[in-house]
Amino acid sequence: MGEYVLRSFGAARTVTGSRHLLTTPHARILLDCGLFQGRRDESRERNRHVGCEADVVVLSHAHIDHSGALPSLVRDGFRGPIHATGATRDLCAAMLMDCAKINEADARHLNKRREKGEREIVPIYTRKDVERTMDRFVMHEYDEPFEVAKGTRVTFRDAGHILGSAGVLLENEDGPTIYFTGDLGRRMYPILRDPEPLPDADVVLSESTYGTRDHEPVDLAESKLHAVLQRAINRKGKVFIPAFSVGRTQNLIYALAKMRKAGTIPEIPVVVDSPLAEKATRVFAGHRECYDQEILDFLSEGGRPFYPRWLRYTAKRAESIALNDADGPLVILAGSGMCEGGRIAHHLKHGLANEDNTVLFVGWCAPHTLGRRIVEKRPEVRIFGRTVKVRAHIASLRAYSAHADRTGLLEFLQPAADRGTRIFLVHGDEDTALAFADALREQGHGDVVVPETYAPYVLERRSKSKSS
Repeated sequence: MGEYVLRSFGAARTVTGSRHLLTTPHARILLDCGLFQGRRDESRERNRHVGCEADVVVLSHAHIDHSGALPSLVRDGFRGPIHATGATRDLCAAMLMDCAKINEADARHLNKRREKGEREIVPIYTRKDVERTMDRFVMHEYDEPFEVAKGTRVTFRDAGHILGSAGVLLENEDGPTIYFTGDLGRRMYPILRDPEPLPDADVVLSESTYGTRDHEPVDLAESKLHAVLQRAINRKGKVFIPAFSVGRTQNLIYALAKMRKAGTIPEIPVVVDSPLAEKATRVFAGHRECYDQEILDFLSEGGRPFYPRWLRYTAKRAESIALNDADGPLVILAGSGMCEGGRIAHHLKHGLANEDNTVLFVGWCAPHTLGRRIVEKRPEVRIFGRTVKVRAHIASLRAYSAHADRTGLLEFLQPAADRGTRIFLVHGDEDTALAFADALREQGHGDVVVPETYAPYVLERRSKSKSS
């Protein structure tokens, strides 16, 4: 019996670039292959090459920080299968192609403005790389075991985070049983079913994004959203909402639709300025098998959760550019959530200096990203090589996160305390992960690790005394 070794090549003591390599006696299994988001130069280097070799990939969900480096892996020679749920595969088909287009467009934009003698910017990967990547996908249903390598069987369990998201149960014949949470969703969250309970496992690899914070109540978020919209109406300004095109955008549209239907927010035009969000919404509309009862009831009552009449999706670039000269009040949702590219960056370049406008963040922004610098209310930021004054009102809502919060994570992981399970905390800022590890120990968890990037950790079965 050989060793089972875990190495994290991303999302260790940070919340970005999820890449966790499990080496068994028979195979190298990569759990997720996400884009790293942070300082531009560092991000380009880490995303151009994944940094590890794998025989097979098991993908928890489609968010770019979990799937976005797959084309780099394939371009570098990976020819194995990529296992995912059907909804995850459908979302990745849109998301990875969109990411390639943004990479190509941003490279062209920056190259036009580079100084004489500066090195030409090359896209991290291209659309052809994405096409080759999609050919590697193998789709599976929830709760149906399948073999990924000799001696290793995987089962996807509903994680309740975004459409198709899954926790990954890896059962090894001659080694430990491992559960990877991916990104864990929230209970009683709209659109999707609740996450399935934690299965018994020797080792749990758990996210810890909100390990020190609880989310705001939804009713408080509604009052804050009302205030933001009313300010835009009073000032005839624009509200820019940087939102992940998959998951966050659909949840926010549904929240707005419910509030508009109930008459609790003022009427104001809303534009989703993201071709990817439009494509992703079509995928959401086509996978009702993932819905929870709340949205099914909303549909049965004649509600339009994704296509309300007052909302418009843009497709062409000219439509997006025209929004810069459009009169307010107006709400513009656009990707990406951390403002690191795409149309939201162009809108911010044109609108951040206007004090009548508002930038409303509805999610977490990684350190060193444009979004984080704006959230920190720095007086000026650099966008596409230009300095832009930050005079717009900056606001944040924490109620629409699709991640489990501190309380949710503690409740989800509690059964592991009595089982003697070893817990590895990933996908969390270092301070957050370390503090959450202490909180777990206080609740009776005896073996909690916050892994270092690239460091090897040997995984073993629990002793009979612990697991009995």
